[in-house]
Amino acid sequence: MHANHLLLEEPIRMASILEPSKASFFPAMTKIVGTLGPKSRSVEVISGCLKVGMSGTVMLDTVGAELQVVNKCEKSISLLADGFVVLTPYQDQEASSELLPINFNGLAKVSEVKGDDVVCMIKNSATLAGSLFTLHVSQIHIDLPTLSDKDKEVGSPIEASFVFLVLVLYFDTVISTWGVKNKIDFLSLSYTRHAEDVRHARDHLSKLGDLHQTQIFAKIENVEGLNHFDEILQEADGIILSRGNLGIDLPPEKVFLFQKAAVYKCNMAGKPAVITRVVDSMTDNLRPTRAEATDVANAVLDGSDAILLGAETLRGLYPVETISIVGKICAEAEKVFNQDLYFKKTVKYVGEPMTHLESIASSAVRAAIKVKASVIICFTSSGRAARLIAKYRPTMPVLSVVIPRLKTNQLKWSFSGAFEARQSLIVRGLFPMLADPRHPAESTSATNESVLKVALDHGKASGVIKSHDRVVVCQKVGDASVVKIIELED
Repeated sequence: MHANHLLLEEPIRMASILEPSKASFFPAMTKIVGTLGPKSRSVEVISGCLKVGMSGTVMLDTVGAELQVVNKCEKSISLLADGFVVLTPYQDQEASSELLPINFNGLAKVSEVKGDDVVCMIKNSATLAGSLFTLHVSQIHIDLPTLSDKDKEVGSPIEASFVFLVLVLYFDTVISTWGVKNKIDFLSLSYTRHAEDVRHARDHLSKLGDLHQTQIFAKIENVEGLNHFDEILQEADGIILSRGNLGIDLPPEKVFLFQKAAVYKCNMAGKPAVITRVVDSMTDNLRPTRAEATDVANAVLDGSDAILLGAETLRGLYPVETISIVGKICAEAEKVFNQDLYFKKTVKYVGEPMTHLESIASSAVRAAIKVKASVIICFTSSGRAARLIAKYRPTMPVLSVVIPRLKTNQLKWSFSGAFEARQSLIVRGLFPMLADPRHPAESTSATNESVLKVALDHGKASGVIKSHDRVVVCQKVGDASVVKIIELED
């Protein structure tokens, strides 16, 4: 990791800090993903969240190798400091202040045990409320599967009737039923510890119809995942840094170092990096703390693609306000992001000779910055070309025009493109639109101009393109990839 990777434009005018933020059709280039829950599942709230900047896509979060305390009676349990509590693997027993049933028996391998039970001293007083609590054991291997049978087949989805293609859903997932029915865009693979975990999940998805297109984001939550980060990154489609659990497994003073190193590696690989646990205080308050606001900005300056909100929108009192404020912080941080330095570092990291597509992508970004283009328009079928352009972090939005392709499984014909378009919604700076399937990506002259006109009209309607603006277009003409600059008339 480079020591000077915190990217800031210099100098920052103090007077500019007092200038009011300007409204924009795209509140921020950094994406915001919200979690559906009791406080955010009404149509009214979801609509409000979308209007202020939440990305519209669906991710299922697996339970994974999570240790859980089972409280079947759902009575509140008070734990008093300096007392003792026994952890037992026998889940049929009733949870109490003296006994907590858990879903794992491997803890009995430590020195102080009573049979299969583990005796623990309570370090601080607390009250446990609800039917299920997460238990964390620092820096040991938990012999539980990353993708459990519950994740694959059975589970208890919370209010599965409220299906909206707009958020991350957190519950005991039903991949083979609910996931297939709703064609999930992403699978968040909790407690990913090895690349093999990702391969196993991908193999499972490949057998579930359309879910073979679902992207897998590895959720790094412990030291075991950290130690195998490079191999996991190579196998996964993106990374989620679960800082809550990482902050337990790692010393607090080390979490920011891992965040910066991991985000940098994701950036150079051209794979999305998602940061969690940023404005926890907004679960109950209208404003974030000063430290939280700074944390969000630093995540953007580090190069993060998206901010994932959990409890803030799941059960928080102010889901719409939270998304709005996080979006504003991201937008302000993006204004001082040193794109020139980032671009040079990325080109140096990629090295020479570049691949054909990487060369086209970096050239499109360089051209757009030199001519001060208002937007980059990229024609693509798979979405890969647009993602490569976004990898170089242009200062202007990238409009990804996804051209559908006709495909068949020998039983029926269908068009690709919807998955590819939605999956762009988690990439920083990338904004997709789905083109008319009658216009192939490698078409020539008239049809290309027709699709380009639709894209330009969309940009004008969005307010990102105005008269006399310059626009950089990246497309295929025959077998050649072309980058061109156009200047709009009145």
